[in-house]
Amino acid sequence: MGEVSGRHLPQEKVSDRERPKSTEIELRFWGARGSIPTPVPENLGYGGNTACLEVRLPEGESFIFDGGTGLRELGIEIASAHSASPAGAPHTLHLFLTHFHWDHVQGIPFFAPLYTAGNEVKFYSSHPAERLRNILSGQMATPYFPVQFEFLAAKMSFGHVGRAPVHFGDLRVSTFPMNHPQGASGYRIEFRDSVLIYASDLEHGKPEFDAILREAAHGADMLVYDAQFTPEEYPSRVGWGHSTWLEATRVAKDAGVKKLILFHHDPGHDDAFLSDIVQQARKHFPATQAAREGLCLRVGG
Repeated sequence: MGEVSGRHLPQEKVSDRERPKSTEIELRFWGARGSIPTPVPENLGYGGNTACLEVRLPEGESFIFDGGTGLRELGIEIASAHSASPAGAPHTLHLFLTHFHWDHVQGIPFFAPLYTAGNEVKFYSSHPAERLRNILSGQMATPYFPVQFEFLAAKMSFGHVGRAPVHFGDLRVSTFPMNHPQGASGYRIEFRDSVLIYASDLEHGKPEFDAILREAAHGADMLVYDAQFTPEEYPSRVGWGHSTWLEATRVAKDAGVKKLILFHHDPGHDDAFLSDIVQQARKHFPATQAAREGLCLRVGG
């Protein structure tokens, strides 16, 4: 505020009701690796756990995307907060799945909130609710896991998300199809004026899917993109269901996104290799970085 006659004008008090609501969301990566966990020293800078993202709203509510092995650590943090809250207040958690390959669901049996009565965990995918339930139950059936899905203490429910957004207050979540063996869905996550695109796993090269992705990502604040392969590796891996860092930069430019996050790192790409990929990608799209475990980013605002 400027000055008048050498005196500061009085500050007006603004009630919480009159304050503009934040449009920012917080994105945290709990797992960024693709295909299989890689807990080896040379990979720990970017992390060895597989896909798991947390989207946190300004009011503190969290929404989880994919249940790879990174979900275990997130569950431990949630359980710790649960035990510290008054009377162990229960949690309602929302978990959205892109598809059901092991690297995207393997953390679910180790997700601590599922073992606490009073919690509610709501699972979502682009599949019908009953199919989603059967798939998750099958992962924990005998002889694959000692605790059956049906015996978990938390209340569980199952929902379908399609191209029409599902609303959670000011949060809107919708899906779009991606080219991947047995199918996968990307997510468009909108909160007030903020837009985040989560696009893992996908393979570029099919025009109809490439166009759908660019339309979904148009003008987004942030694009998280499957960049598992280098352009040199890709020709021998056509049909495996993954894309390259170079294609990621092309999508980011075509869609006019503000920031690109390379994701789903190949098990064979160590920290030094991934850092080199980021430097190469920035020559094509400067606002690029690679996802790493523990990375927190603000989206929108």
